[in-house]
Amino acid sequence: VQLQACGGGSVQAGGSLRLSCVGSARTYSNYVMGWFRQAPGKEREFVAAIDRVGRATFYADSVKGRFACSRDNAKNSVYLQMNNLKPEDTAIYYCAAQDSPYAFSDARARTQSRYPYWGQGTLVTVSS
Repeated sequence: VQLQACGGGSVQAGGSLRLSCVGSARTYSNYVMGWFRQAPGKEREFVAAIDRVGRATFYADSVKGRFACSRDNAKNSVYLQMNNLKPEDTAIYYCAAQDSPYAFSDARARTQSRYPYWGQGTLVTVSS
């Protein structure tokens, strides 16, 4: 599966951005999709994940209530709507895919090693 993320940019604190991630898989709905981010000088961390059909989502506590993850399997796409952005949201954002046969769970959604497929990342910069 090849993934292409886009939609990053520079915004002021309180602003919004919408990230998109398009996948190449024929059966895109087979994949749990996740968003991760890596801030300068920090390790990559979990942001959000969505199940195969878009019914269930998990979020990191730091973005809960501000970010919303959705998907459109007909367009092979997953989205991350980011509202009320803060300077600490500045990072490179990555989308990732996993085709685990197991049920969608918080623990599996947050674990980076369970995602074998990764996009190239898109930079989000939030200024104060």
